[in-house]
Amino acid sequence: MSAASEKTRVLTGITTTGTPHLGNYVGAIKPAIEASQDPSVQSYYFLADLHALIKCQEPRRVQESRLEIAATWLALGLDSDNAIFYRQSDVPEIPELTWMLSCVCAKGLMNRAHAYKAAVAENEAAGNQDPDKGITMGLFGYPVLMAADILMFNANKVPVGRDQIQHIEMARDIAGRFNHLYKGEYFTLPEAVVDERVEVLGGLDGRKMSKSYNNTIPLFAAEKKLLKLVRKIKTNSLEPGEPKDPATCTLFQIYSAFATAEESAAMRQEYANGIGWGEVKNRLFETLNEQLREPRERYQALLEDPGHIESVLLKGAERARAEAAPVMDRLRQAAGLGRFV
Repeated sequence: MSAASEKTRVLTGITTTGTPHLGNYVGAIKPAIEASQDPSVQSYYFLADLHALIKCQEPRRVQESRLEIAATWLALGLDSDNAIFYRQSDVPEIPELTWMLSCVCAKGLMNRAHAYKAAVAENEAAGNQDPDKGITMGLFGYPVLMAADILMFNANKVPVGRDQIQHIEMARDIAGRFNHLYKGEYFTLPEAVVDERVEVLGGLDGRKMSKSYNNTIPLFAAEKKLLKLVRKIKTNSLEPGEPKDPATCTLFQIYSAFATAEESAAMRQEYANGIGWGEVKNRLFETLNEQLREPRERYQALLEDPGHIESVLLKGAERARAEAAPVMDRLRQAAGLGRFV
């Protein structure tokens, strides 16, 4: 066994349909980048641009998002020498594996997928006679594509939010079915990793920060825009001098995600002393601006040098395909699709 194969394999996909925001950074990007620097882990990070086509048929948006997300991860310190960083669409073995897995995946399993059931429920609530109105095969079958992403590299662990656990269970079911039908241990059964400590940041309106709510603060917003957005964060009507509860405050939550433990403790005391909302927002802006200034500059430089980003992703794709090609050769042979000589 090689040293590389003995490492724990951890795989993370990033859907390319929008601009990364503070919530993405705290919940997923920061812990993933720290993991990319761990020599005992073989990390796979990919731009899930084939997945993006399920939700978005705007070519320019998908293209811009791919560039922005790649620049974001590199600007924040992703170790692309240790981790394998690639575009999903640069690895043609993945859609080929998707088809092979589709041929062993029960339709009933896909019927139970949360996204599909939610889309059907929306149609029924709207009174549509066809419960599948507007539902594409991409939406219906995307858990199989996700399974291919994971199983192609025999990932041991897949960090996900609680709402994604079902997809990892489906990947395990599909892998087990393939192993059984073709009488071999072709795939490792992956495990979902849900870090309960990962914080879900609130957005401008107090709800979860999400593109779907249009309440996000872009990670690398320019200084003036960042200040404007921070000032828009919803607060209650308590006046300066009145004690405030940091536990229910979006401003304090975001501040704590970027400040040191000592700074957070000091701010908590200032809440008890009745600090005014305007002052809290100024402090939050200063903290965010200071923390993000250098990576924001690197990000802008990367956006102006797409050739460098392209070269990093192509290098990652070459490493990914070096693993994927022999896997597919073995799977084709197992399924009767191997070469004659």
